[in-house]
Amino acid sequence: MRIATWNVNSLRSRIDRVEAFLERHDVDVLAVQETKAREDQLPLMGLQSLGYDIAASGFSQWNGVAVISRVGLEDVEVGFPGMPSWADTVKGGDPVAEARAIGVTCAGVRIWSLYVPNGRKVDDPHYHYKLDWLARLREAALPWLSGQTALVGDWNIAPRDEDVYDIAAFAKDTHVTPPERAAFSAFLDDGYADLARPFTDDPEIYTYWDYYRQRFERNRGMRIDFLLGSPALASRVTGAFVDRDERAGKGASDHAPVVVEMADD
Repeated sequence: MRIATWNVNSLRSRIDRVEAFLERHDVDVLAVQETKAREDQLPLMGLQSLGYDIAASGFSQWNGVAVISRVGLEDVEVGFPGMPSWADTVKGGDPVAEARAIGVTCAGVRIWSLYVPNGRKVDDPHYHYKLDWLARLREAALPWLSGQTALVGDWNIAPRDEDVYDIAAFAKDTHVTPPERAAFSAFLDDGYADLARPFTDDPEIYTYWDYYRQRFERNRGMRIDFLLGSPALASRVTGAFVDRDERAGKGASDHAPVVVEMADD
């Protein structure tokens, strides 16, 4: 069984790439982030012709998460228990429920496609929202450790110094601050395992490169996309890789997919 995660930065714009990726790597389940579309706006005919179904949650322009599976979609759950909303404190708006988490059971594995808030900048209200979001996810995820669970997606955190091309360049930015890294590490402390890291531990294997100033071509990237698994799931992993080629070429997302291969249960 192959499970992958990919921030596609608009599923409608990159559906051809997604379909080709699924075929090329024989992927069973793909967790997608930043779909940037309502479910009724998604181009599904090609996926369906390939034998895939989709569960999605999203809006027309922002956020959006989905799970694409050819091994079943059961018990779809939009948002995890206790997931906080984003309140636009600057504009004084009401709390807004964002499309940042969807849980689906695929062939006995509970897969959560997660798009962790960016945080924007240190001490911004969105930064504190991010930390609260992660804390609530951790609370929700503790009982899931006893089953076969995968928490996968764009975590918007680089947990180690080597997960960014130059830690000095990020010293005052989000994604590498001690509170964010502690929030990520808390999942590992609880018992979740980084499923891909043991197979992709080259310090220059990144999953995200900004479009700015040819960052991809210069390999000035970050590792911020992860698959964390419960102990029962982690014991099944036999390999993993980052498909760096998907970041190349015209019309690419700014993220590359991460693929994990597992033995049968």
